[in-house]
Amino acid sequence: MPDVIFNGPGGRIEGRYRHNVEDAAPIALLLHPHPQHGGAMNNKVVYALFQAFARRGFSTLRFNFRGVGRSQGSFDHGLGELSDAAAALDWLQSHNADASRCWIAGFSFGAWVGMQLLMRRPEIEGFISVSPPASNCDFSFLAPCPASGLILQGGQDELVPEPEVAKLAQRLAHQRDITIDYQVVAGANHFFHDKLAELIACTDVYLDRALAPKKVAKAS
Repeated sequence: MPDVIFNGPGGRIEGRYRHNVEDAAPIALLLHPHPQHGGAMNNKVVYALFQAFARRGFSTLRFNFRGVGRSQGSFDHGLGELSDAAAALDWLQSHNADASRCWIAGFSFGAWVGMQLLMRRPEIEGFISVSPPASNCDFSFLAPCPASGLILQGGQDELVPEPEVAKLAQRLAHQRDITIDYQVVAGANHFFHDKLAELIACTDVYLDRALAPKKVAKAS
């Protein structure tokens, strides 16, 4: 899994990239938790999501936001991090010009940034948001949410109350032509300690269903 360094708006950005050599392989971008609370691209939830997409033939990139690891710059309260994510997607697309589809996934702070990028990049057709910080970040920009996706939440999240995330999922699910799959992992805290297997099981089931070829109804 090669290390990559690419240019971002705040300086060089450090990433890990897995390339799929198949023609028109899909792409997925993974975003990590809060940089000021130990969040980095090697977070176990982010790495597990990275592997879930890679197993399904995606060319997959995770990276460190500015000021984390070898990424240059300093924390910018989400604004610069959104620009970092856009630069990362640009880099990923430049190496996969014929990608058949584009997905994004984020954990906690990364889920918030990822949903903002979703609003700005119409090529993103699906998302996974794990522990989105609905109680302390503004998600009102999702009006309307442009794509269907999966929201995963720990039932015993000590940082983001589950009912707040449920309200977010319900609000998005009421939008036309959008399907939100909301799954609660019973007993899981914000970081899914000892519950990572359950989180990935939910992810696997969702991705297998969402990525399955669409059945075409036969004419009667």
